[in-house]
Amino acid sequence: MTGTSWDILLVGGASGIGKSRLAARLAAEHTAFVVEFDDVVSAVEAMTTAEHHPAVHHFDDIPDPSGLAVDEVLDLQIATARALEPAVLGVVDNRLTVDAPAVIEGDYLTPAVAATAINRGAGSGRRVRAVFLHEEDPDRITANYASREPGNGEQRHRAQVSAAYSHWLAAQATHHGLPVVPCRPWNTLAARVGQALG
Repeated sequence: MTGTSWDILLVGGASGIGKSRLAARLAAEHTAFVVEFDDVVSAVEAMTTAEHHPAVHHFDDIPDPSGLAVDEVLDLQIATARALEPAVLGVVDNRLTVDAPAVIEGDYLTPAVAATAINRGAGSGRRVRAVFLHEEDPDRITANYASREPGNGEQRHRAQVSAAYSHWLAAQATHHGLPVVPCRPWNTLAARVGQALG
């Protein structure tokens, strides 16, 4: 593979901060495939049950998470992300068999699993890299949701959870020695991600 500093790039970050847009742009620039991990999450949820795999079904009985405290939802989100780490590695292992670059993006990519994926790639002679986007302002995320999902009203509680999750991901990424890149200003994000990846 040529033209990138990576064969597989993991783009992690909280909901509503621009991961999908960035992944699409990077994929277009580098003729790479995009894997939206949310699709994998939906598949895992569809083929499992809360009885047999409770760790990926925390939200099944919570139709409206806004009724919970932000910290409670955050804890459930982190627990779900950790439970999905084997699925992330399955996707990475599959992409390591394909001779084409790929961008894998999603809310549920943890820095811990990204670090493991990087090591797996190195063991097979492939360049797996990871970057985590960070947005700390719930007001900005609320505005992003309003722009993206105008029919859903103001999603303030969801944005507060997302901002809290973003802080957790950033701290974990720093712990694992992975780059954290602020989402704003948007017009320089792709360039700053490129710089962070070297």
